[in-house]
Amino acid sequence: MPGTDMKRKDTLGFWIKTLDNLFFRNMIAYETCQEGMDEVTVMHGWILGFLYENQERLIFQKDIEAEFSIARSTVTAIVKLMEKKGYIQRESVPSDARLKKLVLTQRGRQIHEQHICHVDILEAQCKRGISQEEMQAFLSVAEKLRRNLEEDIVRYKDTRGRFRKNARR
Repeated sequence: MPGTDMKRKDTLGFWIKTLDNLFFRNMIAYETCQEGMDEVTVMHGWILGFLYENQERLIFQKDIEAEFSIARSTVTAIVKLMEKKGYIQRESVPSDARLKKLVLTQRGRQIHEQHICHVDILEAQCKRGISQEEMQAFLSVAEKLRRNLEEDIVRYKDTRGRFRKNARR
């Protein structure tokens, strides 16, 4: 059986999840210490950044789903909460009243600007002791892993985007 000699701590999944948890916990700890940032989740920060960087184009909920590889139901809940907190608003699109574009509010812009400063600080702290070459190698490997995982997940879905039972690689 493949991988029987591999310990759990030697797996990509273990390290990816561990790093994600630690980064998330550090971000929450740091932002909780900052004035006015205790109510902003890390995911809200990433979404605010995505909306901020793409202000010139129409962004819909499906774009958030695709950008962050998260489920529709999760994005729906996040968007509702962000709207309730006054970070974003949904606006109708003239060409199709059923479509609602996501737009940053002034409060959302302010929160994003604070959040991005915090991310920069945490990124710098996280990278200490790591050379530029090591960082480039890590990012290159991470991009290849992302591409592999995205290709694999497509293989498991049928034409309607649902997961097939007994799907094989």
